[in-house]
This record gives sequence, structure tokens and C-alpha cells, in this order.
Amino acid sequence: MFEFEIGYWGLFISSFLAATIIPVASEALLILMLSMGYDPIISLTSATIGNTLGGWLNYMIGRMGNPYWLKVFGATLERINKWKNTVNKYGSWMALFSWLPIIGDVLGIALGFFRVRILPTFLFIFIGKFLRYLFLILFYNFL
Repeated sequence: MFEFEIGYWGLFISSFLAATIIPVASEALLILMLSMGYDPIISLTSATIGNTLGGWLNYMIGRMGNPYWLKVFGATLERINKWKNTVNKYGSWMALFSWLPIIGDVLGIALGFFRVRILPTFLFIFIGKFLRYLFLILFYNFL
């Protein structure tokens, strides 16, 4: 009989895709893998790196764009400037919330759109993603 095992690379890919607009539940795979006895540290590393790279991809996609293209989707100049002011006010710190479903993807793109500094943004994306998976692992082990 053929046995299919996703493993750490599968978790990496799942976590990467989960950071994009593709609806993938990397958290469920992480919990499943932990329940199957996978190493929590390697799982944390794999999920964090994959999800962080996906977040960085969102930022770079935004960076290639122009915020005023949002007018095509019905955004007014006033609304675009309001978003820009919010991003300028909080800057890279907003990247800590890039782990949030749906909002985090848009947030990463917006940070790139409005040219928020790359290095601090990338660092905060990493920290947010790391804490998300660490919390899940600790919560799972607590149960």
C-alpha cells in the first residue's frame, strides 16, 4: 500500500501558501503533524520560515505596485491617502500583524505599496509569524 507523508517540506509549502491569498490552513497541518509525533522545534522552524517568506512575497508584490492603481478597484484618492497616512504613522510595526488571516496579506502588500522600510518590516513579519506558530505549539502541548 502507498503511504503519503507530507513532512516538514509540506509544512513549509503549506505555510508559505497560507501567507498568500491562497486559502491554506497551515495551522491545521502543524497541529496534525505534532499529533503524529513530529518534532515541535523543526515544525516551528519550517512553518515560520515558509510563512515568513510568503509574507515577504506579499511585501515585494506591493513594492512593485503603485497605490494609486487602487483607484481601478474603486478606491478614492481620499481613501488611498488615509491608508497611506495610517501606514506612515505606524510603519514597520504594522508588520507584526501580518499573521492575521486575510488582513495580514493585504497589510503586507500595503506596506510594500507605501514603501515602508524593508529591513524592519521583514524583521517584524518574521517575529509575528514566529510568535503565531510558537503560540500554537505551546497551546497544543498545554492541552
